[in-house]
Amino acid sequence: MTLYSLLSVFITVFLAELGDKTQMASLLFATNEDLNPWLVFAAASLALTASTGIAVILGTSAARYVDMVPVRLLAGIGFILIGCWSIFSHFRA
Repeated sequence: MTLYSLLSVFITVFLAELGDKTQMASLLFATNEDLNPWLVFAAASLALTASTGIAVILGTSAARYVDMVPVRLLAGIGFILIGCWSIFSHFRA
C-alpha cells in the first residue's frame, strides 16, 4: 500500500465519520462526569476498530464473489443516496 493509498483511506474514513452518530455518542458519554474521558476515548476507539475490522474482513471475503460487480460504483451511489436522504430529512423536519 502506498502512502497515497493510506492517506486516501484515512481522509475518506475521517470525513465520513465527522458528525456521525458514533461521534455524537462519544461526545455524550464524555459529558458524563462519572466517566473518565480517556476511558470513553479508549472504548470508542476499540469499538470503531472492531467494527472497521469486521467491515474489512467482510469486504475481503465479498471481493472473491463480487469481482464482476463494480463495487466502487455501487459504494459511490450508496453514499450519494445516503447524502440525498440526509438532505431531504433535514428540510422535511
